[in-house]
Amino acid sequence: MTIRQFRSAALALLWCAGAATAQSPAIHPVPDNNACLPLPALQTPWSFGPGEVLEYDLDALGAKAGRMTMRVLPVKQSQLPIEIRAETNTFFSKVRKVRGTGTSYLNPKTLRPLRYYEDALENDVHRTADVAFATKDHSVKLAFTVNADAGTSEFRYDDDGLDVAGTIFLMRQLPFKEGLPICFDAYGIRRLWRVFGKVEGKEHVSLPVGEFDAWHISGEAAVIGNENMRREIHVWISADARRLPLAAMGVIDLGAVRATLTAVTRPGEAKSRAEPKQNLKW
Repeated sequence: MTIRQFRSAALALLWCAGAATAQSPAIHPVPDNNACLPLPALQTPWSFGPGEVLEYDLDALGAKAGRMTMRVLPVKQSQLPIEIRAETNTFFSKVRKVRGTGTSYLNPKTLRPLRYYEDALENDVHRTADVAFATKDHSVKLAFTVNADAGTSEFRYDDDGLDVAGTIFLMRQLPFKEGLPICFDAYGIRRLWRVFGKVEGKEHVSLPVGEFDAWHISGEAAVIGNENMRREIHVWISADARRLPLAAMGVIDLGAVRATLTAVTRPGEAKSRAEPKQNLKW
């Protein structure tokens, strides 16, 4: 289990966090720039704010693999930081020990990324990625390191350019309705992806942390320039004012990876935490 495989469950949550990229047969054609329409106007006010903490169990191959936390930090220098932390548990650390953090610095007025920074340790391999977004020319500039080696890359996105950590928070503000198409470009694991899908409709989701009506979003993510490198993704977002990211599932080369919400902390609300003996049902 690598940080990229961890981020597939996150990517289902984040739409593009990134698992090990597997060659897959095309399920649906990847929309070209004419077919990939801009995202609709976001609903306000935001359903989240500084101080919100979301905790998740990560499961892979039918076994618990670790934990992930998403945290909204205070606005600083006109940027809203969203921090994602993931770490393997003792069991999966015997296969590969992983600890990683990704932080998206969002424009607090538009929820579009200004910068994304990632720092991950996989056994003895230390990886970083520093990603800058420029709305003027739709460029994404990457500076990365792998231990002592360093490199750079540059990409161009079409209408909407997002990143790993901030995507799910923007999605929480979409005006969901059954059949709503969703398409955007997103940075993840040193590549730019085209993420596309639709809102399937409302479903009832039973979680250890509570019962919810939720919007189910399904789709695919394909590497721009190599459409055979793709994955199937599913996200469930609560259909209430909090728009909580409840669960996500991504399909990678190892099989399904799932993230399940287990605890919610929001300013002014009592903390919600999962009962350990309950099971996820959907």
